[in-house]
Amino acid sequence: MIKNYLVIGASSGIGEAIALQLLGEGHQVFSASRNAPTIEGITHFTWDANSTDTSVLGQLPESIEGLVYCPGTINLKPINRLSLDDFKTDFQINLIGAVAVIQAVLPKLKKANGASIVLFSTVAAKIGMGFHASVAASKGAVEGLTKSLAAELSPVKIRVNCVAPSLTDTPLAKNLLSTEEKKEASNKRHPLGRVGTTEDIARISTFLLNDSASWITGQIIGVDGGMGSIKGA
Repeated sequence: MIKNYLVIGASSGIGEAIALQLLGEGHQVFSASRNAPTIEGITHFTWDANSTDTSVLGQLPESIEGLVYCPGTINLKPINRLSLDDFKTDFQINLIGAVAVIQAVLPKLKKANGASIVLFSTVAAKIGMGFHASVAASKGAVEGLTKSLAAELSPVKIRVNCVAPSLTDTPLAKNLLSTEEKKEASNKRHPLGRVGTTEDIARISTFLLNDSASWITGQIIGVDGGMGSIKGA
């Protein structure tokens, strides 16, 4: 069955990988982001996560079976160097933008009679990592949103789950993986010996969207090479 999916942030990184997997399964994929994806077969709407004007999403089909909200931030600084504007920006992109999109497309998700929302957190919201105060705080709020919405929307058969990755090789993380030395150090911090790939995160995300995950909701799923749960040898 062909389904309609909306991927916010499909122009690069994890969002792009998710869109490609969904298209490969034969679904109709819509995207919304500042930059248009270079993906054949996707329908794009220009939208900025810093904006709460979601009127452009009114052009989507009447029924949407799944929503994935991928925009994120990596703003790593000591607390004394984080400004209040830094916190506001991280909360806007990671949390408020997601809320704005969910509110805009909720009627379309309800019409699907069994839809799925996938949000993103970070392993740093679970284990506590230095210099992550702003991003961990905003992503921790996303985890709270996930559980609350899962409870609220379960009567209308909308599932809400959250993927919490560790460091993943994406354009957003390019400064953290800019040299072979940095890559090797990052690999060694993970019990499984490597950072994540966009495909690692996309596979669990598309699983949560489809009917195979129809009894899963309200979950924060760590896809982090073991970092959030075990200590490496």
